Amino acid sequence: MATHLDLEEQEQLDALKHFWNRWGNLITWVLIAVLGAYAAWNGWQYWQRRQAGLAAVMYDEIARAANAGDMARVERALADMKDKYGGTTYAAYAGLEGAKVLADKGKLAEAKTALAGVVDKASDDGLRAVARLRLASLQTGEKAYDEALKTLSASFPAQYTALAADRRGDVLLLQGKRSEAATEFGKAYQGLTADSGEYRRLVGMKLNALGIDPDAGAKAGATS
Repeated sequence: MATHLDLEEQEQLDALKHFWNRWGNLITWVLIAVLGAYAAWNGWQYWQRRQAGLAAVMYDEIARAANAGDMARVERALADMKDKYGGTTYAAYAGLEGAKVLADKGKLAEAKTALAGVVDKASDDGLRAVARLRLASLQTGEKAYDEALKTLSASFPAQYTALAADRRGDVLLLQGKRSEAATEFGKAYQGLTADSGEYRRLVGMKLNALGIDPDAGAKAGATS
C-alpha cells in the first residue's frame, strides 16, 4: 500500500515538475507584471492624493493673499500652483479666483495669464470653458476683438455653447458685424432653455434690437 501511494505521489510530483518546467517562467513574469501594476497603481493614487493635498494648501495661501490685497503674493502663489500642481482642480479654481482679484485691481495682463493657465492645464472641461469665457470678456474689454473671437472659437461643452455664442455675438456687434452677431445671438437664444429666465430674455432683447423676432427663429441678416 505504501509503495502504491509513493508511486502516485511520485507521479504527481513528476507532473508538477513538468508543468512548472513548461509554464513556470511565464507564470512568474505574469505575477511580476500584475504585482508591479498593482504597486504602480497604489503609488499613483498616493501621489495624486499628495498632490491634491499640497494644492489645497497653496489654494488657501492664494485666498489669504487675495483677502489681504497682496497682489505680489497672489501672483507668486499662482505661478507656483501652475508649475507644480497645474493639472489639479485646486489649481483651476485658484486660477479663476486669482484672475478675478487681479482684474479687479487693474492687473489685466496678469489676470489673462492666470486664465490662460486654466485653459491650458485644467483637467475639467467645465472649468476650462469658464476660463475661456472670462478670458474673452477681458480681451473684449481691451478691444482685442479678434483675440476674443479666437478664444471663443474653441470647442465648448454642451452646457456652455449658448453662453459662448452670446459672447461671440457681443464681440461681432462691437465690430459692426450686425448680421453675424444676429446669427450668434440666435444660436444662443435657441440654446437657452426657459429655465434660463432673465438671461434668455436679455438675448431676445438683443435680437429685437437687431430687428429679429427671436421666437420666430433667429436668422442672419439684421437690419442696418
